[in-house]
Amino acid sequence: MELQRVIEQAVDGLGYELVDFETSPRSRLLRVFIDSPNGVAIEDCTKVSNHLTRLFAVENIDYDRLEVSSPGLDRPLKKEADFVRYAGQEAQIRLRLAVNGQRNFTGRLAGVEAGRLRLECDGATHVFELDQVDKARLVPNLKF
Repeated sequence: MELQRVIEQAVDGLGYELVDFETSPRSRLLRVFIDSPNGVAIEDCTKVSNHLTRLFAVENIDYDRLEVSSPGLDRPLKKEADFVRYAGQEAQIRLRLAVNGQRNFTGRLAGVEAGRLRLECDGATHVFELDQVDKARLVPNLKF
C-alpha cells in the first residue's frame, strides 16, 4: 500500500486531517503534518505519533525517525478543499510555469470554480488552474 494512503487512513481514522507529509531519504525521516477543526495540541501529535509507530511496525514500514506536528500558521494548501476552506484569507502562490513573466503571487483567496483558483492581488483578479499551482501557503495575519 502506498505510504501516503497508509498515513492518511490512519490519521483520518483518529479524527484528524492529513495536511502533508515529507520524507527525507538520507536521514530516513518521516514528517507528518496534521490538523483538526479545533486546532492541534501536543497531545494530538503524541496520539498520532504513537498510533503511526505501531502501524508502521505492523506494515513493515522502515524509517529512523517520525515527527508529527501541526502545519503552523503558514499552513500549506494542497487540495482544492483547502483553497475553498480558506477563501478570504491571504496566501502566497507559486506557479509551475510563469504567467506574464511571473510565478509568485500574494493575494486574497477568492474561491475555486471548476478547478480554477481566483486570487485577488492589488485590485486585480488572477485565475489559475489548480494543477498549475506548484506551492501555496497561507500568509499569517498576526495582530498584536
